[in-house]
Amino acid sequence: MVKFLPLKQAVAENLKDGDSVAFEGFTHLIPTAAAHEAIRQGFRDLTLIRMTPDLIYDQMIGMGMAKKIVFSYVGNPGVGLLRRARDAIENGLPRSLEIEEHSHAGMANAYEAGAAGLPCAVFRGYRGAGLAAVNPNIKSVTCPFTGEVLAAVPSIRPDVTFIHAQKADRKGNVLVEGIIGIQKEAVLAAKRAVVTVEEVVDNFDDLHPNLTVLPRWTIAAISVVPGGSHPSYAHGYYARDNAAYLEWDEIAADREKFQAWMQAYVIEKSADDFAARVEHLRKAA
Repeated sequence: MVKFLPLKQAVAENLKDGDSVAFEGFTHLIPTAAAHEAIRQGFRDLTLIRMTPDLIYDQMIGMGMAKKIVFSYVGNPGVGLLRRARDAIENGLPRSLEIEEHSHAGMANAYEAGAAGLPCAVFRGYRGAGLAAVNPNIKSVTCPFTGEVLAAVPSIRPDVTFIHAQKADRKGNVLVEGIIGIQKEAVLAAKRAVVTVEEVVDNFDDLHPNLTVLPRWTIAAISVVPGGSHPSYAHGYYARDNAAYLEWDEIAADREKFQAWMQAYVIEKSADDFAARVEHLRKAA
């Protein structure tokens, strides 16, 4: 049964050392506040899963939380590298990092297979690509009906998924608006799901029935964290903080500067700080 909890408690009750965990969001609704709370609680040996790892995974990897990353793109969107991730992959700092790289199509199909309770995803993909040579989890199968050779990857079934969304109603149903990405499938594929939201409303009775609503029985915990996806944007609430992405490139380039920034702006902060960060962005949205 879904519970409304403070973010600190929601993370502590649902994330454990050694878990496979997805912090999903595509372009917007990136669950930054949840990732920062996980950093504050110091989890270790995580397998981080995400279609498009960006700043939050750079931060988690840089803090030594990850033993493995499963992904289909790694980068600071619109800027360049994830420097802490690159340091871990190339130099083993602060610890070595196992990588499992897929295409976007591979990840999306793997999430959907996980949501359906299937052991693997079968699709047309990876043709002409070299990923199968470096990823043993990319295999091929022959269609028993047509003889066509298709790609196959294991389904993604995280121990826990974190997403950010616009609204929850008082029963615990969650509304996701704008670019949906893979959030819905990531929640349905997971053993447990935690959702941070901008606000709680009485109900969704006056909304269009075809909107993406995650029913309360798919969610373990909901935390109200206004601004919880900053510096990404939340459709209808606040704009993307482009300056923060540019600043991160400089911060992450130096290990000491990175550690100092994380201490000042993550370790010593809390979920309550997010709303204050985005007031100027709300006016521009």
